[in-house]
Amino acid sequence: MHHSIGEASITQVIEQRGTSFAPGILFPDWDPAILQQYRALMVPACFNEQEGRLISSIHAWVLRTRHHTILIDSCAGNHKNRPGAPRFHQLDLPFLKGLAAAGVSPESVDYVMCTHLHVDHCGWNTRLVDGRWVPTFPNAKYLFPRAEYEHWRGPAGKQGVNAGVYEDSVLPMVASGQAEIVDGEGAVGDGLMFHPTPGHTVGHVAIKLLSGADQAVFSGDIMHQPLQVFRPDWNSAFCEDPANARASRRWLLEHAADTGSTVFTAHFASSSAGRVTRRGDRFDWSFV
Repeated sequence: MHHSIGEASITQVIEQRGTSFAPGILFPDWDPAILQQYRALMVPACFNEQEGRLISSIHAWVLRTRHHTILIDSCAGNHKNRPGAPRFHQLDLPFLKGLAAAGVSPESVDYVMCTHLHVDHCGWNTRLVDGRWVPTFPNAKYLFPRAEYEHWRGPAGKQGVNAGVYEDSVLPMVASGQAEIVDGEGAVGDGLMFHPTPGHTVGHVAIKLLSGADQAVFSGDIMHQPLQVFRPDWNSAFCEDPANARASRRWLLEHAADTGSTVFTAHFASSSAGRVTRRGDRFDWSFV
């Protein structure tokens, strides 16, 4: 998938896409009537009726501006030890070939930006070479939100499904001097800015892009499925702070509707990108 936002071009590189959770597992407040109401949007690209499971995509966005090549969210990565998350355990996937097909070599990436540091968003930050985890993108600066970085470098990074992620997918860039820790609403350059959106994780950020008269926002895990546009009160089972997660989702929908920003999601299937419009005090979604 290729998109243009002003002078910037955006390309999706998919690591994996397929059936994932049963909806009642992902959404504690699940109501099957909502699926039937929006069936035309969800089936077949986002929901597998035969299996009764949602379809999710795990992908990176490659953003080319006038000056830089930027990778946003680096998927799960290969050869990572993730016994608590079988979908991401000891993978051997051709993600780098996908980047190459998009015209991107590891050496050509200038920045890697992570919306948060969950297992499926920062894995390709590093790759295994001669038994050591080394930065996949040797010339890149890796930008991490400070609150997220500080959270996962502590006890939280040593337990649960995210155990080991800091050590193998963040710490190597600290050691190499390639890590930059960004505070708050940090401006990155080329029209890019971090915007704090806590809730899913303590330091989750959205990444806003302004290029000419056009705007976009890379939303990370503020939403996992299109149905959350219509039910923004629905958190995923993985949202750590329910109240803040709902507030961040509301901010995203209002911001996208009011600015006309294209939303580039982290897990929607179909095109993974779309636009939000207002319908009274509610919102609509259309894929682009």
